[in-house]
Amino acid sequence: MKSENADTSAGKTAKAGEDEAPSSQAKIGKIDPDTFNSFLLSRLGKKDDRVLVPPQTGVDAAVIDIGNGKVLIIAEDPIFAVPGQPWEMFGWYTVHIGASDIAVMGVPPQYMTYSLLMPPETKDEDFKTIVDSIHRAALELGIAIVGGHTGYYPGFAAPTIGGVTVFAVAEKGKYVTPAGAKPGDDVILTKGPAIETAGILAVLREKELLAEYPVLLIEKAKALCQEMTVVKDCALAMQAGGVTAMHDATEGGVIGGLFEIASASNVGMEIDESLFVYPPQVRMVCDAFHIDPVAAIAEGSLLITVRPNFSAKILQNLKADGIEASIIGKVTPNTNNRALKRLDGSVVPLQIPTQDPFWPVFFEGVSRSR
Repeated sequence: MKSENADTSAGKTAKAGEDEAPSSQAKIGKIDPDTFNSFLLSRLGKKDDRVLVPPQTGVDAAVIDIGNGKVLIIAEDPIFAVPGQPWEMFGWYTVHIGASDIAVMGVPPQYMTYSLLMPPETKDEDFKTIVDSIHRAALELGIAIVGGHTGYYPGFAAPTIGGVTVFAVAEKGKYVTPAGAKPGDDVILTKGPAIETAGILAVLREKELLAEYPVLLIEKAKALCQEMTVVKDCALAMQAGGVTAMHDATEGGVIGGLFEIASASNVGMEIDESLFVYPPQVRMVCDAFHIDPVAAIAEGSLLITVRPNFSAKILQNLKADGIEASIIGKVTPNTNNRALKRLDGSVVPLQIPTQDPFWPVFFEGVSRSR
């Protein structure tokens, strides 16, 4: 699974007096937008005009002009293992989570590098299983592995991907970004909210769930781990046409992802939670651990903005491939109206949660598993 301490995130240039280093207060998960804007944004090395899409809040990858009408699209993530899952899944996550950040830019991922860092006591068979599973997942997606680093180091509790970098070469102007949403667009959500949250916690805290819920429902929740990818979702949407923006709803969940698209695109949004696809296994896990599903990490839940005359075709393409999706609202011109109508009828602003509710529940489960 992905641990996003800072994706290619963004916002305004830091002002004088906003240059202080981040506080030492303990935090879990992705860095907050204020710290990114006030501290990291002014520390991006050499300015280069060939960088067409620089770090921005909610933008999943960078775009660099490499000449001859071509661009390089590139993204990076760390990946760590989930206790209780086989090493094959760790390898699968490494490829699919990295590849998803390129796919949301509207192009197929083509190349990757990764750094596999392992405790010295890692068994040879586990090392080989991880590398084999990365190889197989890359083959399935048509990705060439072109470099990286692999080694054994004290201080790691388990094998960890220090970074997976996925990239692709595309024609200039033939890509989308989360900053492309336009007033009048439909907003589509695939699979529903909290896909990653439900899948991971159903594995990690299965024993607790078994005390209260049916085995079949728990197995369906665990199976969501195999849906923590948006590579296929993105390809099917692009085939239909009319896509203006796509964004994988990772940390901060669907509500955070919607805010990031709206903010990057300088638009408003009116969203209705009652229109979401809501798998019962997602509801079950979120209810069990008192998690708000719209605010929880949701790798695999793709947000798409699209011209309305293409929406039906996108939904049709997704359904034909077994991916449930729905139109959940509209993009509007009013930047002061970015709102989500909740199931209880209340209306709340779109925003990035101060703390993704998944992490405390996840790390509590990790501590219990030791």
